[in-house]
Amino acid sequence: MTEIRRDLSPAILIGKADHAKLHALGEAGLDRNPALAETLLTELDRAKVVADGKVPEDVVRMGSAVTYQTNSGQEQTVTLVYPAEADIDAGRISVMTPIGTALVGLKTGQSITWRDRADKRHKLTVLEVKAPIMARAE
Repeated sequence: MTEIRRDLSPAILIGKADHAKLHALGEAGLDRNPALAETLLTELDRAKVVADGKVPEDVVRMGSAVTYQTNSGQEQTVTLVYPAEADIDAGRISVMTPIGTALVGLKTGQSITWRDRADKRHKLTVLEVKAPIMARAE
């Protein structure tokens, strides 16, 4: 595996409702997990916020099923959820994890770097996004 030498921060898109809820979550997390909360808030600050109905189906939002590939070539499919719904064994990953924060707002084909809790840089590329069932029904 080669070392990743630079950060990738592609443009991200977030719906208004997700943005508001995630911003509140980030603010609330500043006391318990300041580094991760700050990372989430930074991502939210740089996101383009659009009306909820204007978020394309191939953009990762809360409840999306996402297949991504790591820099080591491993593919994984997860569903992005709020912390209370997280269950790693069921493939439900919290937005308040380094990978969850990195995934939010990305679209199919985009790559981003993220740092683990040991501050090691990793890269992931979104291969497929399935919109949440509720969003598809709207």
